[in-house]
Amino acid sequence: MNTVPRDHRFLQLDVFPASRGGGNPLGVVVDADDWSTERMQAFAYWTGLVETTFLLQPREAAASYRVRIFTPQREIPFAGHPSIGSAHAALDCGRARPVDGVLLQECEAGLLPIRVEGDGAARDLLVRAPAARILREGLDADPQLAAVLDGQSLGPLPPAFVEGGRRWWVAEFAHEHALRGWRPDHAAIGELARRSDSLGLCAFARSAAAGHDLVVRAFPAGVGILEDPASGAANGLIAAYIAARDPDGAFARGYCVSQGREIGHDARILVRIDGEDVWVGGHTQTIVDGRLAWDGP
Repeated sequence: MNTVPRDHRFLQLDVFPASRGGGNPLGVVVDADDWSTERMQAFAYWTGLVETTFLLQPREAAASYRVRIFTPQREIPFAGHPSIGSAHAALDCGRARPVDGVLLQECEAGLLPIRVEGDGAARDLLVRAPAARILREGLDADPQLAAVLDGQSLGPLPPAFVEGGRRWWVAEFAHEHALRGWRPDHAAIGELARRSDSLGLCAFARSAAAGHDLVVRAFPAGVGILEDPASGAANGLIAAYIAARDPDGAFARGYCVSQGREIGHDARILVRIDGEDVWVGGHTQTIVDGRLAWDGP
């Protein structure tokens, strides 16, 4: 006898938008406790989204909810915009309530607190990024890094290899216009990612423009993506690096990021730095709210 598949609530979200459609899309399947890992992976591949998440009942008593995060190719332990979007979905679907203004997300990277600031359409969510450490530093940290950045005028902080939940190479450009106009060698970034078992390169530049303090571009060639329109994980590592190497600078307590304009997006990401804690987040909008009947594996 054939079994009719149970339908599930499915949200498609716009995470970190400065304007509608400007952020990073995310799919969220609600109440996915009856889904196998294989089924989650097959659906994430089908959506074609950078990431798809699945909300589950928590295993840890202290957690508000549990989430599993998938790219079209594999499951990952943590990512910034999927964490913020999943928290938004958990709140809007009534699956979680903040305690003293904080949610506690359970994921493969552990228990991560998420701040809830404001409510309704004005609500911002910020996740505490996993603790980061600097693994290597300097343009000569890897010969492939020098090849990727060849000919670019760099900023005051040297390039670095940083790990915190995920691994990224971080580079500061001297000028915003140079970073915005940069046409990187994506194959070279891919080779850098493979050599170092990292996601790839995220670059930033300080800005004097109104509305944001930093411009960020992220190139996660290590997971087959040319450029990410709004990366919470990359921004978390950039913030941790700035806090470690420029603790008395203008951005030591936090700042606002513009990301994604170079690829037709317009994201606004908030960063708060409280001592050793880095919080990354922003606004999320629900674009699609419907029912999902998936009879795949």
